[in-house]
Amino acid sequence: MKAEKNLQYPVVGSITRRWSPRAFTDKKIPKAEIKSLFEAARWAASARNQQPWLFIWATREQEDIYPQVFDCLNDWNQSWAKTADLLIITFARTLTDDKKHPITSAMYDLGLAMGNMTAQASESGIYLHHCGGIEIAKIKQHFQVPEHYMPVTMIAAGYPGNPESIPADIAQNEYNEQIRNEQDEFVFNGIPVWK
Repeated sequence: MKAEKNLQYPVVGSITRRWSPRAFTDKKIPKAEIKSLFEAARWAASARNQQPWLFIWATREQEDIYPQVFDCLNDWNQSWAKTADLLIITFARTLTDDKKHPITSAMYDLGLAMGNMTAQASESGIYLHHCGGIEIAKIKQHFQVPEHYMPVTMIAAGYPGNPESIPADIAQNEYNEQIRNEQDEFVFNGIPVWK
C-alpha cells in the first residue's frame, strides 16, 4: 500500500485513499459493487444533461468478452493488467442524440463520470488504474464503434495484490511515493504563470 499523501489542505478520505496499483489480487469484485461503480458514473454532472459517456466492461470470468476487451490494451499495459478482475473501456459520445450538433464538453463530462466512479471505488476498497495505452483500431473492430463515439481510456480494476505478480520493472512503481505539483504551480488568482 502507498504511503500517506503529503496534503497541503484537508480533503475527503476517498481522495486520500485513491491510488492506481498495477498488481491486483485474484479476488473477484462482487457484481453489486461493479453496478455501484456505474451508478456513481451515472449521477455525474454533464453539460445540458447530455450524459455523453458509454462503458464496455468485462470480468476475467467472462470468457466470451474479457479476451476482446483485454486485447484492446497495448502490450505494456497487458503485461500487468492481466491481474485485474475488471476491465472497462470508456467512450465519449461526440454528437447530440439527434446527431446534429457536436458535444464540445464530451471529454470533460466523461472525466466527471470517471471522477465519480473513482471516488465510489475508493469508498468500496476497489482500486482503479486509468490507462491511456489502448489500441483504438482494435476497440473499433471488436465492438463496431460508430464514428460519433470516441474510445478514450481503459480502466483496470480490482483489489491491490502482490507486486511480484507483475514484471519486476513495472512492480517498482507500486512502491514509489505519489507526488503532485504544488498548488502555486497551477492555481492562480489573477494572471497565470504560463509554462
